[in-house]
Amino acid sequence: MPVYESIKKFYLLGSATERNELVSHADMRRSVVRFNRYFLLIATLYILASCNDQNKQVTQMQSKIDSLQKQLAESYKPGLGEFMSGIQMHHAKLWFAGQNQNWALANFEVHEIQESLDDIRNFCQDRPEVKAMGMINPTVDSVNNAIQQKNLQLFKNSFISLTNTCNNCHKATDHGFNVVIIPTNSPVTNQDFKTVQ
Repeated sequence: MPVYESIKKFYLLGSATERNELVSHADMRRSVVRFNRYFLLIATLYILASCNDQNKQVTQMQSKIDSLQKQLAESYKPGLGEFMSGIQMHHAKLWFAGQNQNWALANFEVHEIQESLDDIRNFCQDRPEVKAMGMINPTVDSVNNAIQQKNLQLFKNSFISLTNTCNNCHKATDHGFNVVIIPTNSPVTNQDFKTVQ
């Protein structure tokens, strides 16, 4: 009843006599009920329209996600053999860089090997060979240490250890037929492995 009274007073602010005659208590109640119904109807329609828009947006977003996931699944991923071929090239170049005491190039090549090993872990997770790769990390670290010390004899020893570890990993993963050796000839003829002055 207080709501009706305040609305009634609002209407009575104008010409009090005319409003008193035109607006009765029952009329006021009907007006308030009618107003509440319209308000609720409009609010409900607005909420339903908003939900419908959100559902469309969610559906569109899910469609985009599905499309991107399909593209990702179908995109090119290098195989383990491709990574290993790259590592083989860096392994040979690392040897010649170290032999020539080109420590900057040797540092570059050992980090290329490490990046390739990291890529194998990321892109070839489904391959059982990846589980055995942890054995290579200590020998890569020892080669890196020899390079940082610029110690040729330590480099040769750690490189031999790295090469043997590669072969041990190949044996452990049923790839013992793939034997890595210390290179005798440069894998490329268009690169100078000597230190640039």
